[in-house]
Amino acid sequence: MEFQSLGRREVIGRFDGGRITSDGGGLLLREVDQRIGLLDRLVACFTDHRNPESIEHSVRDLVAQRVYGLALGYEDLNDHDDLRKDSTLALLVGKRDLTGERRVREQDRG
Repeated sequence: MEFQSLGRREVIGRFDGGRITSDGGGLLLREVDQRIGLLDRLVACFTDHRNPESIEHSVRDLVAQRVYGLALGYEDLNDHDDLRKDSTLALLVGKRDLTGERRVREQDRG
């Protein structure tokens, strides 16, 4: 089952092993969002007053993480401490570094 790509990376649902997740339904949510642009409209409601030189995650990344987290049943913000290492959530948010190996802060690396 093919989903919309992430840059040059193909996103394919298969059932033969590899990186496994129980949150595969998020891929369908991502497909719908890419077609209707709901997250982009939601993000447009925010103004980012942070110092641009100190930002690793855009407002869009943060909103997407929260919306997808809620949709997948992760109601508590403390769930995101574990989810920051989740390749599927990274894909949903649009991160190209799915394993987090290139994160800015060493303690945050996957």
